[in-house]
This record gives sequence, C-alpha cells and structure tokens, in this order.
Amino acid sequence: MSAAPLLQVRDLVVHYPLARGLVGTLGRREERVVRAVDGISLSVAAGELVALVGESGCGKTTTAQAVMRMLVPRSGSVEIAGQDIAPLSERALRPVRREAQIVFQDPYESLDPRYRVRDTVGEPLVIHRIGSREERTERVREALERAGLSPAELFLERYPHELSGGQRQRVAIASALVLEPKLLVADEPVSMLDVSVRAGILDLLDGLRRGGLGILMITHDLSTAAQYADRILVMYLGRIVEEGPARVVVGAPQHPYTKALISVVPRRDPHDQRRPQILQGETPNPVDIPEGCRFHPRCPIGDDSCRAIDPQLAPAQGHRAACIKL
Repeated sequence: MSAAPLLQVRDLVVHYPLARGLVGTLGRREERVVRAVDGISLSVAAGELVALVGESGCGKTTTAQAVMRMLVPRSGSVEIAGQDIAPLSERALRPVRREAQIVFQDPYESLDPRYRVRDTVGEPLVIHRIGSREERTERVREALERAGLSPAELFLERYPHELSGGQRQRVAIASALVLEPKLLVADEPVSMLDVSVRAGILDLLDGLRRGGLGILMITHDLSTAAQYADRILVMYLGRIVEEGPARVVVGAPQHPYTKALISVVPRRDPHDQRRPQILQGETPNPVDIPEGCRFHPRCPIGDDSCRAIDPQLAPAQGHRAACIKL
C-alpha cells in the first residue's frame, strides 16, 4: 500500500434540512436537519479494500455519494489523490472524476436499457473525449475482459435485458474501469444479486484490489467484509463507532454495536450454541439524535454516564472504538 492515501476524508458532515413550511417560516422556527453523516474520517490507500459496514439508514450510501461529490457536504474535506474536491466547481471536478468511479447497488437500474454494452461502457470515454473511435472500442474490449466478460465480442452488441444480473453488474464495473481510475466506490455491489453469483463479483473486486486499485465498499454484510476487506469501519447513526484491521475487528470486537452485528452472522459450526444478541428498539431518528452516546438507548451495557458523554474513537485492543466502557 502507498504511504499517501488515494482517498482521505476528514470530519465529513452531511445534513439534509427539513422543510419548515409556511407556518414554520413565518414563525421563524429553528431549522431542523437530518444528520445523515455527522463527522466521520476515513482513508483508502492504493491496493486496499476498506469496508464501511452498518445497518440500513446509518449513512453509508450518503458517505459514498459525498465522496463522489454527487452531493455537497455541509463541512469537512474529501481529498482524492491529494486534491480536496469539496470546493471544486463542476468544470474543475471533471478531471478528478477520472480518478474515482462508483458502482451502484442495483445493476437493473444503473444501466440504460436503450444502450448496447458497447455504448454503455464507452460512454465515459466519449464524455471525457478520450481516444479515437477505434481506440475507444479497444479500451471497451479491454475493460470488459478485465471485468470478467470474456470474450468481449460476445457482449458488445447486447442490451441489458439480454444479460443476467451478474453480467449486468460486470458491465457496470467495466464502465467504471474503462477510465482506468485509481479509486473505486462500490455501493452494496452484490446485495441485489443471486447468492450463486455474488462470490464471482467479490472475487473480481478482490483481484482489482490486488492489482493496485483502491476500493471503498459499502455493505451491511459483516461476513463479506471479514473475508474480503483489509480494514472494516463500523458505522452507526452517522458516526464511525469502530475501525481497524478486518480480522481484528471481527475476531475481537469492542463496541457493543459491533458485537451485536457479529453475533447474528450465521456460523459454520452447527454445534456452536451461542445465541445472537438482538438489539432492542429501533434506530433513533437522525433528526433527534440522543444526547451523549448515540447508541445508549439500545446498548446492553449503557448507564447514566453514557447519556452524558459523547465518546470519540480511542485505542482498544489493537484498533479503535468509541465507547466509554472500554
């Protein structure tokens, strides 16, 4: 891995303002916001796969969109290859977009049904005005081969409806790879696919990582993260609550939330009688985040001190976790 990270996120904050309505505006009510991402920092190096893990609604996808500047953060910085993209205009951002690409969750929705595979994969080259028509065709073939669609000639003229789910996701990955980016953001890349094809897509991403590509993978599946990621970041209600090497986080979790997530992962040993730890209650509303530790309403070891102290990430058994009980 390189010394300087490809992606460096510092104190990222993304809030969505709630409409106050006419009465609220006239009455000058205080603006309320959805605190989707509430001050997180992370990094991804070349040849590293970092998994951002958490329940639905914790802010993972919003983080991915902010990293790609698909939305403008309220504060914080996002550096790609050493350049902060947060303040850039759309025109200044275009060259940076060649360095970082995203693969979306649903391959059935991310591909235009009117485009052949040739056009879908080649579109980024047209947008960025790269190469002649012959050179673009050759790069499209190379990207398809790299994404595991071989021989490429069998797929160039097909439409999305003529492909399986796994093949569609490979086309989406090829479309991201055709620009030869340094960073890939994969937002739940296998959650919409059949179990039988998930391993193939994950092995593909693993091979790309081994080839030097930096990957930020958004997932809710800790077992997948444990098998393929170099590092795991556990997210809860807009914050990172635990982070560290994948094997350490899974093998010796410190935060109660991480322990609960791991406890419900199916085990290979049929004689393992440990009971899963089911968290009580629902995730709090991100508009009204609890005082102190935001996890304390659901925490099995929380007490009054947790209601008063908002813990920050601190060293814990070889990695970092945000819990005052450690």
